[in-house]
Order: sequence, then structure tokens, then C-alpha cells
Amino acid sequence: MRQKFLWLILFALFLPINLWALTAEEIMKKSQAAFLYSGKDFKARIQMKLISSGGQQRIRELTMLRKNYGELGGEQKYFIYFFQPADVRNMALMINKFPKKDDDRWLFIPAINMVRRIAAQDKRSSFVGSDFTYEDVSGRDIEDDKYELVKEETFGGKDCFVIKSMPKGAGEDYSSKLSWIDKATFLPIKEEYQDKRDELYKVFTADEIKDIKGFPTVVKRSMRNVQTGHRTEVLFLKSDYDLNVEDSLFSERFLKNPPRKWVE
Repeated sequence: MRQKFLWLILFALFLPINLWALTAEEIMKKSQAAFLYSGKDFKARIQMKLISSGGQQRIRELTMLRKNYGELGGEQKYFIYFFQPADVRNMALMINKFPKKDDDRWLFIPAINMVRRIAAQDKRSSFVGSDFTYEDVSGRDIEDDKYELVKEETFGGKDCFVIKSMPKGAGEDYSSKLSWIDKATFLPIKEEYQDKRDELYKVFTADEIKDIKGFPTVVKRSMRNVQTGHRTEVLFLKSDYDLNVEDSLFSERFLKNPPRKWVE
């Protein structure tokens, strides 16, 4: 009897993680940690292509820096600096992300030499004309949604959890979202957004994943508006973790004149 009991314990210890009955919310917390919180800090040089339904392209180039504070899912700070095109050159965005309350966002607009605070309700606005919103860039608070594990299936050659997220509050621009979460890395492989009429209107895909310093990282991603035909493709040309990004970078004075060593 004792041997049988010990065998059952050993068997349980080596069960695959998906058989441990993770809740849908726990899966999404792990996904957010993998997608948005890897490393102590992060830096990337980014090329963003805005592509119309007719195939016309607009290119944006920027540097993004992120630093984590406290535990996973806790406070973060972002600094984003734009190089081109001319209409956004030298523009800078700073985000202070807080758990369980609205983020603070400031935008420096060089054309008028002014720092403008972005209102909390603008988090669902387009990020510099792209199909991503400000909230897509820094992530959504786990507490803002309720979750359901819909099924488990293979997508893109990866075993995935499929999670349905539904906003708890009013005023959102979508009614629900389906997320395909890779069981191995917990990265989101695909997301489908339903509008208020429960019709598909946006699709996110992780198009390429690389291992960077031991962190699986989505280095190519896209967001497509299936109703307008417009899409945005984002390529991380240079990505790195744990660079000891200085706290002083995340200040209003550096929005106007950021240290070159961090944004180049």
C-alpha cells in the first residue's frame, strides 16, 4: 500500500502542467508574465509597418524600453522614442503601468514642444495610427476581465490553451477576446477580438518567436483589422534583456531630451 502511495505521488509530480487544472485566470497571468514581464528590463529597436487594404505602406521606427518594478504583474515603466517618419520624429511616450488602477501616460509632441498627458479613457485609442492600441502596447490589467477556458487545441504546430476573455466593465471597444496560449511558453500565439455585435474585427498573431537570453520572445507580430483590411506588422530588429536601464530615464524631462545611449 505504501509503495502504491509513493508511486502515485511520483506520478503526480511529473504530470504535464496542463493536467494540473490551472484556472483560466491563472493561465492568463502566466501568459502576461511571459509576454510582458520577462527579465528585469527590456530594450528593442522596432520597425512598424502600417499597411492599408490597398497595400500602401507607412513605416515607423522607434526604440522601446521597459523596466519592471516589484513582482510579476506589478508596476512597470515604459519609454518609447520615435525616429521616423518626419511627422513623429523625436516624439516620445512614457507609460507608468500600475496594477489595479489606471496607467499614467505622457506624450511629448516636438512640433509644439509640449508634454501632454493621455487620458485614461484614451488607452483604447490607436497607437500612432496603427492597429494596436495604447493598451495593447503595455498590456491590460488581469483584473479588468473575467476568463473561461474554452478548449485545448493545436494551433500553428503548438499545443495551446484557448481562453475567452470578457471585459467586466462598460466602455470597451470589444465584447470578448479569444487567446491561443502556447502551453510550453505561455506566449499568446493568436488573439481574436469580437466587436460589440459579436463579429470578428481584429486578429493578433505572433509570427516569429526567438530565444533571447533564455526568454522566448515574440520578435515579429501583427494586428489586422478584418473589417477595414488595414493591418500593422511589427518587427523587433534588436531585442535585449537585463541591461540595467536607469530609473532616471522615466521622467518628464527626458521625454524632451532622452539620453542617446538608451534610445539609439
